[in-house]
Amino acid sequence: MIIRRVLIANRGEIALRVLRTCRRLGIEAVLASSDADLHSVPALLADRVVRLGPAAPSASYLNVDAVIAAARAAGADAIHPGYGFLSENQRLARACAEAGIVFIGPTEAQLAAVGDKLEARRHAVAAGLPVVPGGPLQDAADAPRLATEIGFPLLVKAVGGGGGRGMKQVHDPAALTATIDLAMAEAAAAFGDPRVYLERFVASGRHVEVQLLGDGQNVVHLGTRDCSVQRRYQKLVEEAPAPLLDPALREEMHRAAVALGKHLEYRGLGTVEFLVDIERGTFYFLEMNARIQVEHPVTEAITGLDLVAEQIAVAEGRPLSFGQTDVSFTGHAFECRLNAEDWTRDFQPSPGTVTEAVFPLGEGIRIDTHLQAGVQVPPYYDSLLAKLIVHGRDRQEALARMRTALARCTIGGVSTTVPMHQAVMDDIEFAEGGVDTAWCTRFLQQHTPVTTGGAGHG
Repeated sequence: MIIRRVLIANRGEIALRVLRTCRRLGIEAVLASSDADLHSVPALLADRVVRLGPAAPSASYLNVDAVIAAARAAGADAIHPGYGFLSENQRLARACAEAGIVFIGPTEAQLAAVGDKLEARRHAVAAGLPVVPGGPLQDAADAPRLATEIGFPLLVKAVGGGGGRGMKQVHDPAALTATIDLAMAEAAAAFGDPRVYLERFVASGRHVEVQLLGDGQNVVHLGTRDCSVQRRYQKLVEEAPAPLLDPALREEMHRAAVALGKHLEYRGLGTVEFLVDIERGTFYFLEMNARIQVEHPVTEAITGLDLVAEQIAVAEGRPLSFGQTDVSFTGHAFECRLNAEDWTRDFQPSPGTVTEAVFPLGEGIRIDTHLQAGVQVPPYYDSLLAKLIVHGRDRQEALARMRTALARCTIGGVSTTVPMHQAVMDDIEFAEGGVDTAWCTRFLQQHTPVTTGGAGHG
């Protein structure tokens, strides 16, 4: 089928990102908006806006019935969920099928296969991928036995989790029961699912992921991304390709990701996330995200592809227009997530009114944002304001370009993480490449300034 009208069931920079590709493809873009976003930049630029409901996500962006009703009211052929919110929601995929609306994403069965962390592990094992030693927790009484088998330190992880919620480290056996109870309570509150499992904690590891694209029969990889710069399991900086990886290990990760995609007969964009054990020189499957990622622009930068356009083409039922040998990688790319947060105060959210928004332009520089002066940053949603992406001939040029681009960013009225990113890019260890997931904690301990006055602005 040919998609002529898409309902974008999201907000902020990703809504605008999807809208741009729809416009380029000649597809009408209808924005589904909460009351808080009715006058946002995406709403002003959309061909049409349909109200979802009140500002609270549960009453708007997370309301499946409201999203389907909005699509019907708009006469939309398809729904693009972006990332977050309902992007990996099986009920939305099923409701779309029942309503005769195309869900721009994987099938309901594929969402079920990878949305549950234990089910995803099972599929990964079936596809021949190595997984981190661990297993499901049948009941609290079984925890000491399983923990002893895995060894300390270990992680307690939510089965339905993501973004670090429901994930806790345990270094002391005496703290195991209390930590499991805390993780289960957090998982139940965040995901409506209290189930947790235990997994070995890899102290010296890198978070490396492989981008996949499939049409249900063919699957190709689009290279690696390194997302090891994280704070409390939240990504801050991403780059592509992952630097300082052994070429043989990189190829093995490519093959493993494609094997999982083929096993699932995967359709659409997906990301297979791996933990690279630096000490052992190996890798483990972590999870698969069945949606477009926040960091997809760095892959676009080194491949020249429009991943949203590829999503739409697959959703229309078209086969992939290229094979693995047609994919080429050029240069290096970084992405910095610019959030409305005060990094000097433990990344405290900074809602408010943006008084100034100036971003750099130039060769190899891309900005994905919905900001302009006067825009309100509401307290209800994720604090992401913009993504600054740079591309260079190699990592050194890309790093220099990012330093220059960050220096030319001005966002007034709210505190932002721009100063933190400047410090990251100037850090000698980061500049060398290949930092592990513990690096950011060390960096913040060394670099976070002590403040005594009012909040600053970035």
